[in-house]
This record gives sequence, structure tokens and C-alpha cells, in this order.
Amino acid sequence: MITPQIKRAIATGLAAVLLTGGLAAPAEAAGATLTVNVAQPFRPVTHAASGGLYGLAENNRPADSTLLPIKVNSLTQPAPGVGQRPNGQPPGGDALLVAPQATRVGAGQFIRMPDIYPDFPYRWVSWDDWLAKVTTMVNARLSATTVTNVLGWELWNEPDYTWNTAAAGNFNDGWVRTFRAVRALDSLTPIVGPSTAVYNRSWMQAFLTRARDTGTLPDIICWHELTDAGRIASDLADYRNLEASLGISPRRISINEYAAPAEVDVPGRIASYVGKLERGNVESAHRAFWYEYGTMNGLVTGNSQPTGTWWLYKWYGDMAGSMVATSPTSQSGLDGFASYDGTRRIVNVVFGNEAGTNTVNLTGLGALGSSVRVTLLSTPSSGRFTAVNAPTTVSTTTRTVTDGRLSVSVPGMVATSAYQLVVEPVSGVPAYQQRYEAENASVFRAQRLSATSASGGGYVGRIDNAGTPRTDSYVDFVVNVPTARAYTMTIGYANGTGATATQGLAYNGGAWATVSYPPTAGWGQFGATVSTSVTLRAGYNVIRLAKGSPHFAGGTGYAELDYLQLT
Repeated sequence: MITPQIKRAIATGLAAVLLTGGLAAPAEAAGATLTVNVAQPFRPVTHAASGGLYGLAENNRPADSTLLPIKVNSLTQPAPGVGQRPNGQPPGGDALLVAPQATRVGAGQFIRMPDIYPDFPYRWVSWDDWLAKVTTMVNARLSATTVTNVLGWELWNEPDYTWNTAAAGNFNDGWVRTFRAVRALDSLTPIVGPSTAVYNRSWMQAFLTRARDTGTLPDIICWHELTDAGRIASDLADYRNLEASLGISPRRISINEYAAPAEVDVPGRIASYVGKLERGNVESAHRAFWYEYGTMNGLVTGNSQPTGTWWLYKWYGDMAGSMVATSPTSQSGLDGFASYDGTRRIVNVVFGNEAGTNTVNLTGLGALGSSVRVTLLSTPSSGRFTAVNAPTTVSTTTRTVTDGRLSVSVPGMVATSAYQLVVEPVSGVPAYQQRYEAENASVFRAQRLSATSASGGGYVGRIDNAGTPRTDSYVDFVVNVPTARAYTMTIGYANGTGATATQGLAYNGGAWATVSYPPTAGWGQFGATVSTSVTLRAGYNVIRLAKGSPHFAGGTGYAELDYLQLT
């Protein structure tokens, strides 16, 4: 059965791919080079592109054990009281019902409001019907006083494809009307849009102009990249130019659907998408929904088994520290993304989308010493129903670094597979990650900032809000420890209030304790620490430090977080 979603893909030029079940060959010829400059960090690791549309379903699908390792950044889920029947499946994935699981794994959510309708494309009824539904959805969210992970209201989905102009009038007028209806009930939650199926400058210009002139600009600008990863860089650059030309302050950007049906389960293709999304500094990006919901869009089969593409996201989830510059030869073919964890001195490169013998050139390796261990792994394109229990280790070698440079030849690459290159000192690295930078964590209603005195150069500040689940400020650290025991948790912080401040501490959904932060020299000036004990289970744990959070009365004063360390 060809669903409306796949009809949309055919309409955008993917018919040949879908009908043959194959992938067009990358435009880049074999023998390509990806350059990684480890000495050029450009933002903290936030796992921005680890997200999914309809990634979760009720009853804990997929299992937490598949979500924690991939460090899910955020999700787009259907509205409360969901009516949407994706690909004929029963309605599911209600944002408020899956919120407890999303919270357990540190993920935020956009709520997609038009998914209150059962059909796609959406069948418009009337303005009275729509505004009544808006009221019902917003009130349901306001009543859910333990849900704090809602990042925004997505007012509509793909209006360039699904909006019924004949029945509902011009979309830009409809946006204003819906925006005002939501804001009349909820003045605090960010609004997301316009969520177009493709980026189109003239369409976006008309939308932004109308929204600017009516005071209804979205807090988060959103569109979809479903047809060609090679467009991403130019689309993002064009949007920023357009925004500036209209006198609009820079908006946060989400690409909350990415990758076509024939690409979404192909690790090599996804490496290219994630590389471009990271370099484009998007705040969040979500794997597109094409098939079954509640599987993180094909990353998990049988509710608990990883597919080949899952391992790419696991490598992504293992990244810590800073994202560092990657430079492909072109916008097609070989591409990837990379990080450097200065605490453990680990370089992590994930790449793909090319066949044959290709090269990864690394520069800026001076901190690793003159001799390094280089491990190369691969993961195949297994589809969404075939489990892959582990990636394949291709090689482990010891290499000499000259002037901070190393060239790694990767023979026999398969274009549909993804590859991980891990470079670390031959002297070894810590057996497990002990330091977790706050700027790498899941940050809710606070800000990632930079300071020369901060560990890794970054920290989280403006953790200021308590008292409502729409604005509570907290930071969730997803940590991974080898054994179940009590750990000493040391927190690097700053407190410029001149008096002792407090935050709430809870982990794995347990009881709240209080952490006290004596005053320090000033804001953004780090070096001070406090310590406490936490009893963690073996494997993944989620530790929350909060100014405000459900079941916690709220912290006193203010503190900035640099890192936490477990020993």
C-alpha cells in the first residue's frame, strides 16, 4: 500500500528510488576525503540530530535500554487525544502519555497539534472545530502538572502540502489566528513553525513577513529536509540571510523531519545528514516517520533489538566534549561528523555515504601524543526489521602522529554502511567516562554558555525558573557507570549571589535531595566544587539537578553548572 506520506515522497522526485527499493549512487566518486580538524571545536556535543517523529509509543515502546545509549535529544509526538492513524495504524504516541518515558531518557518533545485529526493529509472541518480542538489540547497539557519536557507547540504540519486553503483560507492568516488562540491559554510554551515539507524562500518570506507584522513569529523555526541532504547547508544559509533581511532576530532552528523513505534506514546516508545538520548548528533534528511508530523510526526492532542504523546513533550518543569541524569534498558523497572529548582525549569520527577506498585526514591531534591507537568499526544497512547485535571491528592499529596530523585510508567502504573511527592515546583512556560536561547534558529552560575557566570551555547558566511545569529549569545528565555502587559525585559550579544557593538532586526517578552551593567569586568564574554521594545502578542512569521540577519545592538562589564527575 502506498501511503500518503510515500505519495509525498514520490511527488518530490523519489519515485525511482521507492519503486526499485534501491538507492541512487552517491554523486562523489570513490577516492574522496573527509577532513577532521580536532583543534576546531564549533559547539558542545548535544546530540542534536538524535530524535524522531513519532519515535515513542505508549507502554514504553521501544524499551528504555535502546534509548538511553543514543542520548535522545528530542521528539515530535502527536497531540493529547491523538486521532492520527499513521499508515493505518491505531492512534498512538500521545505526547502526554509518552512523557514519562521521554523524561526517563532525557528527551524533550514538540507537540504536533494537527495530529488530533485521524487522516493525513489532514481533513479540515471548520474553524469552530479547529479552535475547539486547540482549546482542548492546550488545556490537557496545562492539566498535566508533572510533564515538564514539552519544548513547544507545533501549530501545523506541512502547510505547503496539507493546508486546505479553499476551506480554511490563507495559511498565514490561519497561523495568526491559531497562534493567538494558543497564546490566550498558554503564554509560556514556545511555538514552533511553519514546519513546511520543504524549504522554499518565497513561501518562507511571505510567512515571516506576516508573522513579524502581527507579532506572531514562532520561537522555533522549523521545516523538513526530506529529499536531498545536499540542500541542507544552502537552505540554512538562505534562511539566515532571509531572517536578517527582514529584521528578525535569530530564531532557534529545528529540522523535525529528515531523510527520505529510502534513506532513513541506511546508515551511510544518515551519516551525511547528521554531519550537515551538526555543521548547520540546528538546535534539534528528528528522523522522519515513514513506517511504524514507536520504533524510533526504524532504529529498534522487536522493541529491544538494535538495527544497523541504531549503531550509528550509539556512536553519536558516545560523543562527549565538543563537536569539531568536518570538511567533505562536496555536499554529496562522503561526509560525517566528529567530536573531541578533551577529558579522556578521545576523537570520535562517524562517516559514510561512499564506496571504495576513501580517506579520513585528521589534524589538530597534538594533545594525543606522537603515537595513537586507531580503531575502525562499521555497521551495515540492515533495514528496519533485522537486528544487528554489534558493529563489526574492521581494524585496530597503532599509528604515528606527525605535526598533529594523521591520514587514515579506509579501503572497501560500502556506500550504505556507516563507519566509526576512534583515535585515542596508546597509553589508554579511563575505563569509563567519569566527567560529564553540563553543556553536553539535556538542558531544559536554561542556556549553554561559554567561559575560559569552565571545564571544556562551556557551562549551563540561567537555571532560574521554578513553580510551573512549562518553565521549570533543570539539567539531566545521562551517565553510564560500570558497576552498581555508591559514587562520589563532584559538581563544578559558580554562584555569584553572595549567599548559599540550593538545587534539587534526583536520579532515576527517585527521591529528591538538596545540593548546597556556597558563594564563589562571581558568575561564569569556575573552579569551586561541592560533592555528594549517589547510589547508581550498573549501566545508564539519569541524574537531574533542578531549580524547579515536579515533586520538588524549588531551589533557593541561583547556581551555574560546569560539570559533574563520578568516582
